[in-house]
Order: sequence, then C-alpha cells, then structure tokens
Amino acid sequence: MSAEIKNKIDSLTQELKEHTYRYYVLAQPTISDREFDQKLKDLETLEEAYPQYKDPNSPTSIVGGEVTKEFNTVRHDTPMLSLGNTYSKEELYDFDQRIKKLIGDDFEYTCELKFDGFAIGLKYREGKLVQALTRGDGVQGDDVTTNVKTIRSIPHLLVGNYPNEVEVRGEIFMHRKAFEKMNRDREASGEKPFANPRNSAAGTIKMQEQTEVAKRPLDAFLYQVIGDEKEFRTHGGSLEKAREWGLPVSNELRTVKTIEDVWGYIESWDEKRKELSFDIDGIVVKVNNFSLQHDLGFTAKSPRWAIAYKFETERASTRLESISYQVGRTGSITPVANLDPVLLLGTTVKRASLHNADVIAELDVRVGDIVYVEKGGEIIPKIVGINLDLRPQNAQTTEFIHVCPECGTELIRKEGEAAHYCPNESGCPPQIKGRVEHFISRKALDIDSLGEGKIGILYDSELVKNPADLYDLNFDQLVGLSKTIVNEETGESRLISFREKTAQKIVDGIVASKNIPFHRVLYGLGIRFVGSTVAKKLANHFKTIEALSVASFEELVAVDEIGEKIARSVLSFFAEDQNNDVIQRLKEAGLQMEAEKPEDLVSNVLDGKKIVVSGVFNTFSRGDLKKEIEKHGGKNVGSISAKTDFVLAGENMGPAKLAKAEKLGIAVISEDDFIAMING
Repeated sequence: MSAEIKNKIDSLTQELKEHTYRYYVLAQPTISDREFDQKLKDLETLEEAYPQYKDPNSPTSIVGGEVTKEFNTVRHDTPMLSLGNTYSKEELYDFDQRIKKLIGDDFEYTCELKFDGFAIGLKYREGKLVQALTRGDGVQGDDVTTNVKTIRSIPHLLVGNYPNEVEVRGEIFMHRKAFEKMNRDREASGEKPFANPRNSAAGTIKMQEQTEVAKRPLDAFLYQVIGDEKEFRTHGGSLEKAREWGLPVSNELRTVKTIEDVWGYIESWDEKRKELSFDIDGIVVKVNNFSLQHDLGFTAKSPRWAIAYKFETERASTRLESISYQVGRTGSITPVANLDPVLLLGTTVKRASLHNADVIAELDVRVGDIVYVEKGGEIIPKIVGINLDLRPQNAQTTEFIHVCPECGTELIRKEGEAAHYCPNESGCPPQIKGRVEHFISRKALDIDSLGEGKIGILYDSELVKNPADLYDLNFDQLVGLSKTIVNEETGESRLISFREKTAQKIVDGIVASKNIPFHRVLYGLGIRFVGSTVAKKLANHFKTIEALSVASFEELVAVDEIGEKIARSVLSFFAEDQNNDVIQRLKEAGLQMEAEKPEDLVSNVLDGKKIVVSGVFNTFSRGDLKKEIEKHGGKNVGSISAKTDFVLAGENMGPAKLAKAEKLGIAVISEDDFIAMING
C-alpha cells in the first residue's frame, strides 16, 4: 500500500511540474486552470496524509505558509545597475554614434520590451533556486527568496543542460486583468485598491506573510543571464539557453544590425503595447556580443553598452462635465471628475480621481475645462493639467463641498490629513453599508453569499444597519427581497433577488461565521488603521475583546509594531457606546471574542523574553525556531530595541542588525546556544 501511495504522489508531482512548464514557459497549456487546481489540491491532500513521500520541490510548496518577519540584506555578486534612459530619437542615435567610435561598425543590437515591474535577481546552484535578491541600492538587496518561490512562472528547478551556478535577472509584474480583478476583490472586501500593477508587485514581494504573497497574481519575465563569457557568447544566445532551462523569457527579443532597425522596432511597439496583457514603459537596446560589452564597460551608474528608450505616457484631452463626491466606509470624501468619454491606452475613460481638496486647488480645475488625462501605469486615470486657452469664460472656481453629499452632515478635516470626512458614522448610508460589507468580506467573517449588492437591499429594507443585525436575520425575512441595480459605468441594470436557495445560503453563511477566529472578527469591526495584520497582533497580545476594550494608550503602544496613530484609533473606537453595543450583541450571538488558546507550554525557560530571530539556520527553519520560542514562553519581536532580551542569529544576519544589537548591548546567541538553552 505504501509503495502505491508513493508512486501516486511521485506521478502527480511530475505531472504538475510538466503542466507548469507548458503553461508558463511554452505558453502551450494542455489542461484547464480548473483541472490544474484540482490536481494540485489532490497532491496537497496526499502530501498532508503521507508527508514522508513529499518531494522537497513539490508544486504545492509554492502555496506558502511561513511568515517572514524581516529580510536579510545580501551583497550582489555583480552590481545590479540601472540603465541610462532616453525619450528622444536623437539621443538614441547619439548612443549609436558613441558605440561606433569605441568598437567600430561590426556589431549587432538586441531590442527587448522594457517591462514595467519590479527588478529581481535569481541565483540557481546545481539547478536549484537558492536565492532571490531585490535590486536594493544596486550593491546589495533584500533576500526575498521565500516570497519569490510563490510565483508559479519561476521554476524551483531548472531543466536540461544548465550551468552548475548561474544568476538570472528579470522583472516581476502583474497582468492588467489579474490586477484589475485583485482590485475588485479588494474593494468588495472593503480594502483600498492598489494604484497600479508595478507598485502592487513591488509591495507584494516585500510582504512578510508568504501565504498572502501566494494569493497575489504575480508573474515574471527574465531578461539577463549573468555568467561566464566563454559559456555564452551573446546576450540573445544566453536568453535562448535560459528558455531551454525552463525560465520565463519573452518571445519578443529581436537581433538587428542598425540603429534604423532599432528605431523601427521601437515605433512598432509604441502602438502594439496597447495590445499586451501587461504594462511596458519602453524598449531596452543592448550590444549583443558579451566580449564587446566587456570592452565598452560601465559608467559609475550604468553600462555603456545598453540604453532604455522610454515611451511618453499616453495622454488625452476631454471635457470635464461635472465633479461628484463619493463617501467611503470610513467617511472619507473622494472627489471624482466625470468626463466626456475618451479613449486612452485602449480603454474608454469616463471618470478620473481628483483625490482631495488640495489637488483640486493646485490644478484649479473647473467644470467645463478641457483637461489632460493620463493613465500610464495607473488603472484609475488622473487629471494632470488644464488647457487654459480653451477655458469657458463663465467657468466657476471649484469649491470643495462643506456637507456630506449623502446625509448632509457638516464635513470635518483633521489636522495633518488631506481628506475631508463625514463624522456621521451611525447615520450616513454609505458608511453604514460599507462597514457591513467590510464585516462580511473574505479576510473578515467571509460570508460570501451576501455579496453582489445584497447588503444594500438589506439596508434599504431596514433589516441591517450594523454587523450585529445580521445575526437577527431569518429565512422568512429574506425570501422575496429584490432590487434592480444599475451599473454607473455601463448604465446596465440587473435584478438581484433573494430566492429560497439564496436565502438559505445566507442563513447558513451567517451561522458558519460564528466559528471565525477572534482576530478576523476584530478586523471585521472596521477600526480605522486596524488591518488584518494589526488585528492579529492585537488579538494575540490582549487575548480577549474585553481586555482590548479597556487597554490604555501606554498598553497599546507597548504592543510590537503598534504606533500612536493606531492606538488613538482603537481608543476612539471603544469610547463610542454604539460600538460597544454592537460588540456585546455579536458576543451574545456566539461570535469568537477571544483568541484561541496556544499550545501547552513545554517549559517557561524563556518566560517573557523578547527575542529577535535573524539569518539562516541549520537545524530549524526560521518559522520552527519561532514556534520553539513560543513553546518555551518567549515572545517573538520583529525588530531590535532596548527592550529586546537577545538576538538569535544564523548565517547571513544583516550587518545593520548586528551593529544595532552591539550598540544597545543586546546579547547575540547562536542556534546551538539556543538549543542548549531550551534543553536546560
């Protein structure tokens, strides 16, 4: 039986690796995404039941699980320099002349897409991915290997005839549709949408929770092989080899003989880039031959043998028809420019964010103006200027509203903040509905059957005015409710109705939410500045909602990574009687209002000690070390301070951390010292 199980795991593992290669490298998938996901789930189930048969490089390993509290800084073997940029044809031709003066006319150029993403360097040793470094300052970068391993297009193992050790550099990015879907999901969950795919990719790769990184739709293209010149004669040839090793390399590289051919490539992609599924911001031009690259050398900041031609950000002009104001769940007021529809980067733009009163004043934008709109990497377009020559004579200066457009309450603007707010939390409809929608979102109570505008129907029917009201709902109240919803963008309408099956799913979902852990309930309450990570820290520290509700300012800021702004927001939330009433009702309804009890302590040898774990270890993984610390009564903290008791240091501990520990007189112990300590 065991041999049969092992064969099944081995077979499924190999099959999934093959499908991953076909999908991400060859772009020739042979099964659907649904089939792939089901096979992956089957493998994960088998591996959980029989961990002794799991391949160390199993496809399930990219799902993630370990939480990284910090990133080690590592020096690049070869400096990771940026390229010189140009926006003009003349400067591009000047670059060509400089090259010819140094090496003559007998050479080729390569032309490649300049991906608008986040630079990364990957090191493979004996075919295995062993390190991923960010660009950092070009000399040293952050080790984000754990997070990069969640990106399915980046193989953990090379295939074919690869070198013993090689570094490959490239760009991490998001496809536009994947990014837009992620933003829709975030908005549906009450979270702030990201500004653009580039910033989102960069922020994601530096996240501390690997499971969260794995949920983000990251992809990658690799565009440079760092290796021995004897092994690879040309840049183009090295990338062909990289593709053979299973690495994701773009198919759009072209080798050309003249600068006129380079310009032709650039002109073609200035138009075709709109058809791509991802963002590019230019074209990279390189001398193809590695030996000639070596002869040309580097300046202090960039290679002499390469240049990046940057496309101008696309801009369109259109008329500003009106300015409307949206109210968020926290009461923040966002002005929105409603535009005469205009085509920009392949999409029709009807609205653009004006952000706040300061932006309106700085632009001096007025209804009737012909405005310049840019999109670039931004998903939400922005107004960047006004054509004053075409301003109507009767155009009136825009005055930011003084009262809430939804409830008429006088707006406030807190010192040091750019946004105006409606303070009527208990009576402003968008705030009320927004808080309930946040409460049922995926990261909070996860009552997914209540999505798609159903909260609005329950609010209009006067059945739900706060999260606690959800737990008073019953099947008979829900059946038959309906409303026609109109999409503001398209004008399309659709009927949302609560049939018997829908009503029962909602009731079942509400009941199931009573088992959601305390930290997610706390996040669902919607306390300003308390995101999912902060909610988990507060729940783990205070253990119960009662303890948190009476915590002082000093007790709150004493919690690791809880600053003054968060502390004041928590105090303000629990100072409101209506919030405490909702919490009491939720508690009576049976929701979890205390943290799950931790595993029984093995000993109290580390009782109360604050410990920083940094570096790479031999016996334990960093995650396992942190579990051991908690089992013996210690507390993991993310950064070194005067309150730290000691630092548990492995290999490659960041020099800055070591210097700080020495400066503060904090003890630094090894993994062996720690094992001896917990073993008494």
